[in-house]
Amino acid sequence: MAEALAKISQVQDWGMIQIRADLSRAGDAIAGAVGLAVPAQGCTTTDGSRVLGWMSPDELLLVLPKAETAAALAALQDALSTEHALALDVSDMRAVFRIQGAKALQVLTKLCPADLSAMPENGLRRTRAAQVACGIWREPGGYVLVGFRSVGDYLRGILTGAAAPGTDLEPR
Repeated sequence: MAEALAKISQVQDWGMIQIRADLSRAGDAIAGAVGLAVPAQGCTTTDGSRVLGWMSPDELLLVLPKAETAAALAALQDALSTEHALALDVSDMRAVFRIQGAKALQVLTKLCPADLSAMPENGLRRTRAAQVACGIWREPGGYVLVGFRSVGDYLRGILTGAAAPGTDLEPR
């Protein structure tokens, strides 16, 4: 029996904090509070357990172990108390999937209009998977896809279908 193109797994133990602020003014405060440098446009910074991703000119997404979410949120709110800013725990409104394996890029290529092969190692891309908004970044051995929890079952289904055995994009 043929193998799947990639292993699809749902991540359950990550917390996420959406940060909205004028990054040119509040970037140092954010970096100090989360312990990561503010990433360049379309990129991420990481320390191995936390990822800070650039989502738009005034928006970052902090991904971290779920157990650290409350403390990180409190640190951000304290650091941003003098800024016009928002730090919000969005953990429960997101679904997160890992796409792991040698052909993980093929799985995403079937679903996403973006050229993810051109994404740098520390890149983050907002795009869509089929017709669902998502964010994608690389990690060792594959990719992470984040979407809305309300379409989590759909995302799981399309990712699993795109990874199905015998659906390789390369010539046979």
